[in-house]
Amino acid sequence: MKLLFDQNLSPRLVARLSDLYPQSTHVRDVGLERADDSAVWEHAAEHGFTIISKDADFHQRSLLYGHPPKVIWVRLGNCRTEDVEDLLRKRVADIRAFQDDAEAAFLALS
Repeated sequence: MKLLFDQNLSPRLVARLSDLYPQSTHVRDVGLERADDSAVWEHAAEHGFTIISKDADFHQRSLLYGHPPKVIWVRLGNCRTEDVEDLLRKRVADIRAFQDDAEAAFLALS
């Protein structure tokens, strides 16, 4: 499962979650740390990533354009990296089911 972590999530999540999401990366690691949402969207679509973000703009974009890419919206507000990690570990089954659903474009997690 390939997740592309947006700039509003810690780049440390890539290594911390590599056991569950081994092909994931952070926008910083692919030169997109200052890119606008369109560039991140295009990169994710071209390279088979699911975007994971705390940014509601990707939710809007997924409604307008559908997928690919798929979008996971982390709705935790201000929190620690550990809280995001814990959420993504606890919800791995939901995330895998979302990935496998050919119709689903968007998943909100809280």
